[in-house]
Parts: sequence; C-alpha cells; structure tokens
Amino acid sequence: MVESALLQRWYALHVRSRHEKSVSAQLEAKNYDVFLPLYRVRHQWADRWKTVSLPLFSGYVFCRFDAATRSRALETSGVIDVVRIGCEPEPVETGEIEAIRLVVNSPIFAEPYPGLVTGQRVTMCDGPLRGLTGTLLEIRKTVRLVISVELLRRSVIVEIDRDWAVPYEPVRLNTWRQQAAGLSSEALPAPTRPASAGSI
Repeated sequence: MVESALLQRWYALHVRSRHEKSVSAQLEAKNYDVFLPLYRVRHQWADRWKTVSLPLFSGYVFCRFDAATRSRALETSGVIDVVRIGCEPEPVETGEIEAIRLVVNSPIFAEPYPGLVTGQRVTMCDGPLRGLTGTLLEIRKTVRLVISVELLRRSVIVEIDRDWAVPYEPVRLNTWRQQAAGLSSEALPAPTRPASAGSI
C-alpha cells in the first residue's frame, strides 16, 4: 500500500457533459482523492434567478491514483477516459492542482477562462492568494490573475488588486520552497513587494 501511494499522481478524467458531480461522488465513494473545483454563478430561469455551482473545468474531474491501476477509476459511470499524451496517461502537475485549490478556497470570485495566457508572470505578495504565482491579465481596466492547467489548455481567472502582485522571481521562490520543505535551517518569509518596486 505504501508503494502504491508513492506512485499516485493527479490525473484529469474526461467525463460526460454535466456528469462531473456524479463522477466525483462515485470516485469519493471508492475512496479516491478527488478534486472538482466549482464556482458559483447566477442563472436566470423562466420566473426567477438562481445561484448554481458549476465546474471550473467543464467536462473534467481531477483524481489521484496510480496509473498502473487506473482501470477501477475508469470503470466509473460517466468517465470517458483519462487525459493522455499519446497512449499514456499524462499527470497534472501537483502545483497546478494546489494553486486551483487555493483559489477556490479563497473568498475571491473565480471563473473559467478558455485557453492559456501569455503575459507577465507575477507572485501575489498580499491578499488571500499570497504566495500564488500566475499570469497578469487586464480586462476592461480590471486586473486579473490567471491560473492555468497546461495539460487541459484551460485556465481560471480571479480579479485582484494590482498592489497585491510583484514580478515573479523564480530563483527566490525556488529557495523559499526548498526551505519550506525543510531543506534549509533558515526560514525565509513569503514573497513581499520590493521597496523600490513601481507599478506593474
């Protein structure tokens, strides 16, 4: 069991349309570690408005398992297949899963964004998403942070305060992650805005 747990990775399961919640519940009943990120939106029905929870990644459910024993997960009703590159299942980066989890657990409204975004990489130095890295995007004079799942070529966007973001510094962040993992005896603070930093 220990060896199997070490081999477990996050994978994206392609599921039938509008079956995301059903598939998630079935996988949880099988004791899988499942992640179905949702967002809330208001829909107008014939005579009223109603707030509903919808998948941030429509048509997909994230599940953690050993690819060598994936058949039990793929037998779940509503699952079409695991996302692959070529013939082999391709795992989703754990960091991408944790970034999306941080977003959906925050009080900030998130919504789907179709595709990937090329732009300035930033790190959040303040606010509820502090420590998170993403891509800066401006939409109608508002600043958004884009968090992507590269494998699916889809993203999630959240509106942020411009003052929360600083330019991404990969060397500094890697050192911080190593120390957070106990690889150094000296603790580093989370990323902060440099005193001389101007607007992004």
